[in-house]
Amino acid sequence: MTTQTKKQFYFRLQISQQQYLQYYQGSANTVQVVSECGQKVKFPAIRLRPFLTHNGIHGRFCLTIDGNNRFTNLQKL
Repeated sequence: MTTQTKKQFYFRLQISQQQYLQYYQGSANTVQVVSECGQKVKFPAIRLRPFLTHNGIHGRFCLTIDGNNRFTNLQKL
């Protein structure tokens, strides 16, 4: 029996509203970040939509993935 362990990646984002429009309009569909531990992580840009404000997307986030490297959760800290 295999256990599904979750992994968490912490990172900071500074994306202006104009930059995010590229994702929103479909010209870019993934975001790649470097986590605080130095790992590159890609995830669907649409997952950032709930965090978009008039000033863009700014802050520290925690991305959680399952044992199959599939998106589980994205939380603003």
